[in-house]
Amino acid sequence: MDTQAPRVTGPVLVGPVLVIGGAGYIGSHCVKLLQARGLPVAVFDDLSTGHRDAVGCPLVVGSLGDRAALAAAFAAHRPAAVIHFAAKCYVGVSVREPADYYLENVHYTWNLLQEMRAAGVRDIVFSSTCATYGEPTVVPIPDDHAQHPINPYGRTKLHMEHMLQDFAHAYDLRFAALRYFNAAGAAQDGTLGEDHDPETHLIPLVLQVAMGQRPSLQVFGDDYDTPDGTCVRDYIHVEDLADAHLRALAHLQTGGGNLACNLGTGRGYSVREVIETARVITGREIAYQVAPRREGDPAVLVSGGARAREVLGWTPRRGALTDILGDAWRFLETHPHGYAG
Repeated sequence: MDTQAPRVTGPVLVGPVLVIGGAGYIGSHCVKLLQARGLPVAVFDDLSTGHRDAVGCPLVVGSLGDRAALAAAFAAHRPAAVIHFAAKCYVGVSVREPADYYLENVHYTWNLLQEMRAAGVRDIVFSSTCATYGEPTVVPIPDDHAQHPINPYGRTKLHMEHMLQDFAHAYDLRFAALRYFNAAGAAQDGTLGEDHDPETHLIPLVLQVAMGQRPSLQVFGDDYDTPDGTCVRDYIHVEDLADAHLRALAHLQTGGGNLACNLGTGRGYSVREVIETARVITGREIAYQVAPRREGDPAVLVSGGARAREVLGWTPRRGALTDILGDAWRFLETHPHGYAG
């Protein structure tokens, strides 16, 4: 990929920045934006789900389970800050294999924080999730909603938030925990997008059916208490997420306090609405069948709260579902077999 991203204006930042999981879907978009802002960047990633071809900066291939590899990365790149994306993130798998989630999400984050302490790095922006809320009692979900996760994925992310809070209290760590809703879309220039194997996210699955790469889509449950019976989610464009991370880092580096906030648009779309919008965007039919509900899926997850706007000055710019699907479709058309193609 072209690594010479154009310079763009934005929050004042201090680098270098070490991006953990920067070869993954959201991490690679954040790296691209950091480079566009003129920041020196390095990526630490084990490439278990990320892609070497999505990285346009120095890449250290290593596991967060390897403290020596982490220490070497800190010594080599001397980061001023860390952005942490690396985690296992599938709800259903977390229910079946919770041990893997507690190891890689919780214990490996402890490793990272210990190496930050050893290297004297104070600032970290952390990729959290709305799954820490569980079944919401208020929708849209405010930033200060009680956190009662209902699956191991959400519980491990909440443990990670608690670890940040405790390290901040004891060791003067500074953190921003950004609770995403559903990341979606792709880079507007078509260079970066979603490429998972196996793919479990709704929007790329819908578009793969439109592309003819899958015969049909499974819709998990049509008997939820929602307008059309299917789950409702708040889809947030991946480039808007990247922008929020840079703003959160600037907030910490300019003396702002520790922060936890939602990242979403405040507008939810049902599974059927996504399918119908994809039909319009692609001009193709999208076959689907209704399957049983998945364990651990809340009916509605929509972001509320104004903390990101008030503290970070952040507003989603590409929140329309047509923008999200249009950018994702462009990436799939130019990368029909992902980065490998």
